[in-house]
Amino acid sequence: MISETLLATARRRLVTIGDGARLTTAAGLFGNHETRLIVVCDAAGCMTGVVSRTDIVTRISRCTGCTCAETIGTAMTAPVTACRPTEAADEIWDRMKRTGFTHLPVMDAGGRPVGVLGAHDVLETLLAEREQEESLLMDYVTGIGYR
Repeated sequence: MISETLLATARRRLVTIGDGARLTTAAGLFGNHETRLIVVCDAAGCMTGVVSRTDIVTRISRCTGCTCAETIGTAMTAPVTACRPTEAADEIWDRMKRTGFTHLPVMDAGGRPVGVLGAHDVLETLLAEREQEESLLMDYVTGIGYR
């Protein structure tokens, strides 16, 4: 299960856009340096795709600049590789390694986005878990707390 700390970070990184929005609107959402992935949602708020900076730049470079009238649907990736809040960090990390994605949206059971996780966040969580396990094992081996 994703820790509350990790989920809070994922929620802070969540940026969404409607599936009918223009590419230029999506490009403006990447103004925040932490935004690496934008989740595309339908009118009901369900995730239909994702777009990265590369997706936007590739598509806009084919347009005539700010007059680009293409919608986000032309650049988004679908279906989406996502994770759920009930998954463990090591499962999410395995999926990231397998797919090569450095950011994954987190979605609830209804298909609505609740956050975006970065590989760095997941690795920090895994490291903290391993350090905790190592500390407990060291305490066990040295007999601390077992008297």
